[in-house]
Amino acid sequence: MAQPLMPHATASWLVDNTSLSFEQIAEFCGLHILEIQAIADDTAATKLTGRDPIRAHEVTQDEIDKGQADPDYRMVMVKGPDQVRRTKGPRYTPVSKRQDKPDGIAWIIRNHPEISDGAISNLIGTTRTTIAAIRDRSHWNIQNITPKDPVTLGLTTQRELDAAVAKAAKAAGIEPAPTDTRLDGDREALLVELRAQREQAARDAEAGIVPAAPDSFFTDPFKR
Repeated sequence: MAQPLMPHATASWLVDNTSLSFEQIAEFCGLHILEIQAIADDTAATKLTGRDPIRAHEVTQDEIDKGQADPDYRMVMVKGPDQVRRTKGPRYTPVSKRQDKPDGIAWIIRNHPEISDGAISNLIGTTRTTIAAIRDRSHWNIQNITPKDPVTLGLTTQRELDAAVAKAAKAAGIEPAPTDTRLDGDREALLVELRAQREQAARDAEAGIVPAAPDSFFTDPFKR
């Protein structure tokens, strides 16, 4: 059964503004009857601001009237709350990876110049202004930008990058080179290992852990 968008706040409003039974309110809001009792007794963890389900178009006054007239009546919602859907927009990149974007952009520009700025923007989640600045080397940090595979950096997936390359090559009339898939499993495993190493290094840096020096004959001549 559909429930109000804010069940506790709705229950608080129904307790204060109607004569519905606790059981009716609990069932309508999808809560336990003891939660309704706590709201009514003001023993809830926080004082709730009531939310009017009539103004929210989740129930009609007629339904409430039926419930108040008959303790056994179970109110029916007009409609459930609208589901939040992700709107089409730029790809989200975690804060920890945003500093890697220019390196990934530079790698694509160098290795796949046929890919358009719009396609790069969709792949990495950046702006065309940034891409153009890296293309013409007017980016404010151009001296510190090092081209790196965006898949290894975790900015996109190999499948998405391959699809963008194929689409750009087709649009440019470039004959795709034959693909050797024999090492795909090894490459994917290497990418996973590299990402794990980068993430562990980032965690160690945040924790202030200094990597141990490699153990070798030259660091300890008495150790065999």
